[in-house]
Amino acid sequence: MAAANIVSSPLQSSAAPLPLAGRVALVTGGSRGIGREISSQLAALGARVVINYASNSGKADELVAELASRGHQSVAFRADGHQSVAVHADVSDPDAVRALFDRAEEAFGSPPHIVVACAGLLNAKYPSLADTAVEDFDAMFAVNVRGTFLVCREAASRIPANSGGRIVTFSSSIVGTLIPGYAAYTATNAAVEAMTRILAKEVAAKGVTANVVAPGPVRTELFLAGKDEAFLKRVEEASMGRIAETTDVAPVVAFLASDAAAWVNGQVIRVNGGFV
Repeated sequence: MAAANIVSSPLQSSAAPLPLAGRVALVTGGSRGIGREISSQLAALGARVVINYASNSGKADELVAELASRGHQSVAFRADGHQSVAVHADVSDPDAVRALFDRAEEAFGSPPHIVVACAGLLNAKYPSLADTAVEDFDAMFAVNVRGTFLVCREAASRIPANSGGRIVTFSSSIVGTLIPGYAAYTATNAAVEAMTRILAKEVAAKGVTANVVAPGPVRTELFLAGKDEAFLKRVEEASMGRIAETTDVAPVVAFLASDAAAWVNGQVIRVNGGFV
């Protein structure tokens, strides 16, 4: 891929480099919910960010504009003044995932160094296993498992060796709580955890780490859909008196993406305020 035309921030010469300066991060599901906050925090640490979205281009474009307006120090910007780029892709489609990685390299002149697989799907009807439609089961596995697999497969091949490479996937603390109504969703998360822990062993020789972040309940559209106040109250009582915000989760991903986490590999980190 031809290198993109990159220019430096006018403050770059007088400021110390940010922790992720010079690195490219790709975040699937990066325009909404937890993914949006992750994209924002990685950008704040100096990364150039590829924001993947599945349907809402407006949200993605809004975030690109927001990041461009911040004027972070010590960041290499594109010639258009943007530190990020929004890219539409269906993560369950192998060709679309390859094109997503191609677009990242085209935009910033480098393959991604940090890949966060945050795109996810949850059935807001919360059916019992016996009442789960095959179509709903397949839809969740297509995004949560197949999508994560395709993104991780591409990341394992494309992240440059010994470049501070990081792969972060997403599961859920529900793998431990095993709440009725979440059978298929929980199965997708268990599959991601197993797959990522094996991947960590396979990419270690390249100096790349792979870890899982498994949040508990977080105040996002995905979590709130179909839930009543009584349920939310029980969740608050079971954790630390509140439901988590996206800002409780994104810093953990930022840590795993940093040099400080170079010796953290193959781990499942439950970020849940003690929710069990």
